[in-house]
Formats: sequence, structure tokens, C-alpha cells
Amino acid sequence: MKQRTFMNPSNGKTIQVCIADTFWTRLCGLMFRRPLPPATALLIEPCNSIHMCFMRFAIDAVYLDEQGKILKITRYLRPWLGLSACWRAQSVLEMTAGQADALGLQIGQVFQTICEQ
Repeated sequence: MKQRTFMNPSNGKTIQVCIADTFWTRLCGLMFRRPLPPATALLIEPCNSIHMCFMRFAIDAVYLDEQGKILKITRYLRPWLGLSACWRAQSVLEMTAGQADALGLQIGQVFQTICEQ
């Protein structure tokens, strides 16, 4: 799976991101996985809506446009019950619940890609 490192330009904090951009990786997402470590996320692209079926932990969903600008942040989506969408989004970052606040993410910020593998 491809990886990137994103940086929050407002505070310099980085996020290690795995990219889900194939049919299979997008379909599986974080289903059945254990919670992610701090400052890590799964980027699903293209994607503008998610569900929480078969999830084992709560997540924060951060919706991005084509330029990496944060359009919406949905915090603490509960496993099995949560649904979320942002129709203008191009992709969504899924991270363990609480990480959006811990990383200082805010609507309107634009992520910078500082490393791509």
C-alpha cells in the first residue's frame, strides 16, 4: 500500500498516511482492524462518504478536497452505528477517534505532502 506523510502547516505536526486507492483497499478500509497508532491515518480516495459497519473502534473522519483542504471533520464516529458524508469531498482521512483534535486539525487548513512512497 502506498504511503505519504502529511504536515499540518499551522503547527508542523505530521501524519503518516496509508493510501487506499484501489477497489479492494477502499472497500476494506479500516474494517476488522485494530485502532491505529497516534498520528497515523488511512486516506481513502476517491471517497465522499463512509459507514462504520464491521468497525472495531471509533474514528475521526476528515474530508478533503482535491487540493488537500479540510472541508469537514466528523469526530467520534461510533463503530457499527456511524455514517458520514461530505458531497464536495474528493477523499477522506480516517484516524482513531480523538486524533483530529490531538493533531490540531481545523476546517480550511490545507495539508502539505512532505514525503511520498
